Amino acid sequence: PIINKNKGMTYVELIVVLGIFAVMSSIVIYNYGGFQAKVDMKNLASDIALKIVEAQKSSLSGNLPPSGAFLGKPSYGVHFDASDTKKFIYFANLNSDSNDVYDDGSDWGDTVYINQNAFISGVSCDGTAVDYVDIVFRRPDSRANMLKCFGGNAIITVASPRSVATATITIFPSGRIQVN
Repeated sequence: PIINKNKGMTYVELIVVLGIFAVMSSIVIYNYGGFQAKVDMKNLASDIALKIVEAQKSSLSGNLPPSGAFLGKPSYGVHFDASDTKKFIYFANLNSDSNDVYDDGSDWGDTVYINQNAFISGVSCDGTAVDYVDIVFRRPDSRANMLKCFGGNAIITVASPRSVATATITIFPSGRIQVN
């Protein structure tokens, strides 16, 4: 019988395979930070959009705020201050005048802190930077009231310190919310 001794891999083939694996692994590890930053931004943008949807649904369903006496059904909204990049305020407008703006003294508010490695990098109305914007929903209407935007879209931009990419939340006057 003839014995075939050419079975298996040579050391050169093994070194080539390990080299290819090492190069591919280093590329993946190098890009992981940027990928994680993009994921953080998308998660933050989705969390903000969900809070805006919660305000819309709370207003439409006529929920009462957790604290404070209020006769009737309050409007709900979300307050974004451009100078405070690590938080925003989910609130119930307890003013009977329905002024569609957040009033720290008379409205019920729940501060939402951003714990992720991302932050709110911009608040604008149709691309024009503003110092703050209040997105308010009044029962029985599902449209968004944004007095600062004069009937235009509100745009909230989030960013990560580890990446130049951003994510945006666009709130349309119709009440539609888009995350990009």
